[in-house]
Amino acid sequence: MQRNSYNKDSLSLAGAVAMGTGVMIGAGIFALTGQVAELSGSLFPLAFLIGAIISGFSAYTYIKVSNKYPSAGGIAMILKKSYGPTTVTGAAALMMAFSMIINESLVARTFGTYTLQLFDIGGDSVLVPILAIGLIIFAFVVNIAGNKVIGAISTITAILKIGGILIFSLTILWVSGFTFEFTQSAPSSESSTTGFIAGVALAILAFKGFTTITNSGGEIVEPKKNVGRAIVISLAICLLVYMTVALAVGSTLTINEIATAKDYALAEAARPAFGEYGVWFTVAVAIIATASGLLASVFAVSRMLAMLTEMNLIPHRHFGMPGDIQKHTLVFTVIMAGLLAAFFDLGRIASLGVIFYLVMDIIIHWGVYRYLREDVSAKATILLSAIIFDLIVLGAFLSMKAASDPIIIAISFVGIIGLFAFEKYYLSKLRTDDKAENVKEKHSH
Repeated sequence: MQRNSYNKDSLSLAGAVAMGTGVMIGAGIFALTGQVAELSGSLFPLAFLIGAIISGFSAYTYIKVSNKYPSAGGIAMILKKSYGPTTVTGAAALMMAFSMIINESLVARTFGTYTLQLFDIGGDSVLVPILAIGLIIFAFVVNIAGNKVIGAISTITAILKIGGILIFSLTILWVSGFTFEFTQSAPSSESSTTGFIAGVALAILAFKGFTTITNSGGEIVEPKKNVGRAIVISLAICLLVYMTVALAVGSTLTINEIATAKDYALAEAARPAFGEYGVWFTVAVAIIATASGLLASVFAVSRMLAMLTEMNLIPHRHFGMPGDIQKHTLVFTVIMAGLLAAFFDLGRIASLGVIFYLVMDIIIHWGVYRYLREDVSAKATILLSAIIFDLIVLGAFLSMKAASDPIIIAISFVGIIGLFAFEKYYLSKLRTDDKAENVKEKHSH
């Protein structure tokens, strides 16, 4: 297998699983549990289950292509093999990259929000973005250290946070007598079908971290065997963790209480059973989870952007910085994540991430269905099912946001249109320059 020039070390199967769960658990549990509950009502654990099933259909596409063509920056590779070096490939790959950067800012702000619970400071404090940016800088420093350091940290923190979250959940369920009963049903307006499906859309965002493994395919030992295994294991672990947390939180807090504390719902859920000690324990686990999640995501997205540069799908300027392309894209990644963390709240960051991810996901499934399914031996029914599920949840989510926050829909679609316009301009200019260069070379002979 040919490795890219910026791949220096390799990740084991355990390291790949740790990376995938690191991204998923960092965002999904601590940032999204309250928001999913607010939309889905008392059935929010079911929203996580359905989100996992839909994510499983999506994962099928990525696994099938990655098994045959493992690559660092794997999503860009899937798009290029489907659509060629076209505007669609570049724009969809950038959508994926931006959705991952959006996820990084979501995780970073969650870190800030939970950390401030130790000092009884509200989530609207200016310290939230300051702490978020500090975590992003820390992730940058660790990523500079290299893949082996990242893999070791990801593995250790994955064990700590998964163990900590399961202890948190099972202890709360034990205190409640394992009744699995919710303290209060949601109001009818929150438990509507549209609201529930919109909650599923956010739950899908909580599972999308498995794409981090796809993007690091060329970094993984025996990728044709281990990429698929790592994705399946990561999804299974995260489903177990999400369900136990959802049941624990739902048995402790009312839906209204979860919605009020949606940015720090787990810490609030620990308070009735264990008081401040429970809050401290939950915050400690949240700090580990969000820090490791951000670390893994920055690792993957910087490599994806480096691959897009090498494919000539995006321009590159080093601005006088030393090092290789991947080091430069690492800098650009943390700068963009820092800006988002500074100026957007958790709810809007999550909404942007959902819209960007689902649109990109549909483009990938359609490309594999239309152009690659025979080459990678993928079943058409599963690919089409993945597209239909994505369209349903995206439609419901847009419907909810159109009523509650239409500005974020406008920002999302302006962003998507802007990416397509940018790629069309860049690729047309690149080809014009190449044609002029070829003509010049002919005349010189």
